[in-house]
Amino acid sequence: MSAPLRREAATIREEWLGLASSTRPCDRPAAEAAISELYLLAGFDPPRFHWASSPVTALTTLPPGVRPRPDEPPERVQDWPVVRALSRLAMDLRGRIDAGVRSAHRELDAVVRAEVYNPLQWSTRRFAGMLDAAHDHRTRHRNWHEDITAVAWQARHDALRRLGGVAVFSRAQERQARLWAAVARSCGWWWPRRDVCVLAERPAELRTEVCGEHGEMRLHHDDGPAVRYADGWDAHFWHGTRVPAWVIDDPAAERIERERNVEVRRCAIERLGWDAYIERAGLRLLGTAPDPGNPGSELRLYEVGRSTRVLLAVNGSVERDGRRRRYGLTVPWYLDDPIAAAGWTYGLSAGQYASLLRRT
Repeated sequence: MSAPLRREAATIREEWLGLASSTRPCDRPAAEAAISELYLLAGFDPPRFHWASSPVTALTTLPPGVRPRPDEPPERVQDWPVVRALSRLAMDLRGRIDAGVRSAHRELDAVVRAEVYNPLQWSTRRFAGMLDAAHDHRTRHRNWHEDITAVAWQARHDALRRLGGVAVFSRAQERQARLWAAVARSCGWWWPRRDVCVLAERPAELRTEVCGEHGEMRLHHDDGPAVRYADGWDAHFWHGTRVPAWVIDDPAAERIERERNVEVRRCAIERLGWDAYIERAGLRLLGTAPDPGNPGSELRLYEVGRSTRVLLAVNGSVERDGRRRRYGLTVPWYLDDPIAAAGWTYGLSAGQYASLLRRT
């Protein structure tokens, strides 16, 4: 495929990445009109609409006048009748379009997948961490949004329409694809009940970082919450990992020592800085050695209490800012040699690791 086509695809990707991370107020009339038509296509009467100020409010507040229905259990949104019908509708559309594209537009689709679909898929799955934070892993709301209403497949179909022309779609497929895209363009997350559709407004603030060659994004902010909604609900993220607020606001060594979640501890140490953490936590240096798997870098082995040891190493690849990230790995208490500790993390002996070429 030509370079101009790839550039056009990249432009569409940036447009959709901007929508996925938008903090603009929702276009309520456009969202309600498109969702009403989707209800009709799925065989249901258009619902009334209830707008919530954040996902957590949407998940924890039953709209006024709405009584709980036995066929809409809050812990299994994917089994709600309207959700099932809309899911079938979307999956059928995707299957029919995919079949047509594979048979007649294979080369175009390869470009669209690489330049548009894959970066959006990667980014929006990481944005779903906001939903995890909202319901704290107690329910399965996430399935509906990741698999059906996520913008990745809508961006792909939009790119196919705009780059490949009307030959990619039948008239009915074109109509439905435009409805799904209209919803994605006009609002945030939504939950379709039989009688009412609950929609969450977009965040007031959203902090991200670019972490891939195609503009892939993840939630990150090193000076406060990465996402904040108008009602005050917020969530903190460190390079895509959801963390408690103290990790960003006050990553004290004492709190790090008490934290049992390994990922949270790692993020807190990175936020504090390894040098500061080593000094404040009083880690004892057991040994250092040049890293044979990463020439020019040093391995440092520390004792953390009597039963834990940490190997401090340098990443073999360069970050986007040009630096090499340092990271710590927990290793068995009986290892005293940094080379042996590094080999253990790869399932190798000290001698085997010492003979490695530069790792990446």
